[in-house]
Amino acid sequence: MESTSPLADFLRSARARVTPQDVGLGSGGATARRVPGLRRDEVAFLAGMSADYYARMEQGRIKHASDAVINGLCKALRLNETERDYLFTLFSPGTGRAVPQKRATRVRPVLRQMMDQMDTTAAFVLGVGMEVLAMNDLATVLLHDFTEETGLSRSLARWAFLVPEGRAFYLDWDAAADMTAILRRDSTNHPSDRELNELIGELSVKSDEFRRWWPQHKVYECSFGTKHLMHPLVGELSIEYETFPVPGEPDQHLFLYTAKRGSSSEDALRILASWGSDAALADGDRQS
Repeated sequence: MESTSPLADFLRSARARVTPQDVGLGSGGATARRVPGLRRDEVAFLAGMSADYYARMEQGRIKHASDAVINGLCKALRLNETERDYLFTLFSPGTGRAVPQKRATRVRPVLRQMMDQMDTTAAFVLGVGMEVLAMNDLATVLLHDFTEETGLSRSLARWAFLVPEGRAFYLDWDAAADMTAILRRDSTNHPSDRELNELIGELSVKSDEFRRWWPQHKVYECSFGTKHLMHPLVGELSIEYETFPVPGEPDQHLFLYTAKRGSSSEDALRILASWGSDAALADGDRQS
């Protein structure tokens, strides 16, 4: 019987994404192949181990391995650095990097100040479970004001998968699969986090897309790129984003959303920024 452990599931998913052509094994008669991607014996050959030893890994019968064996798997399966770190954590805890267990939810005041000084760049900080920990004014207008939310509703992933406003926000909806990869990384670093497990459980029950993507065990850093968004006030936007780990806080990442200079999206961000400033001033007047 096939194991459904995280290690076994990840190995099967990873080899299914690698073709024989990717690793120089030739076409191998693609029409005659019974499995997507590499066969077990091909992974074993590329990793420098016996086919029986690798098969026992996928069957959940081997849970510990040397660094040399794991590195061989990383090479055979063409894993990126993030996937490599993930694979190490799936084996013995002593073979991988130290895994943080406690959430870091407080954003340093100086970082908040820097974010507030960005006029035409939406800036926000995400923590475990894609919980929005801090936002500048433009981010609250461009995305959603998560500072007014509590509990799981502060998760950007939950908003994107389950809230109609969030689902309509992403034009390239498959890009939301990136969020699944981030949550997979978080679940490895915080396997006992109650809120994170509750979030993953809710998404698994209520979202068909999440339920389809989660078993694929994709793990990667979404560090930069372009997002195509639909804002209810200014219409379609093409946003360039960059992601930075917050120094000293391994679970926090700073996201910056901006637009190419001279583009219509830049003009739209300026309009949203002015609305965000007006709203902030109005709030200040009410509080005074």
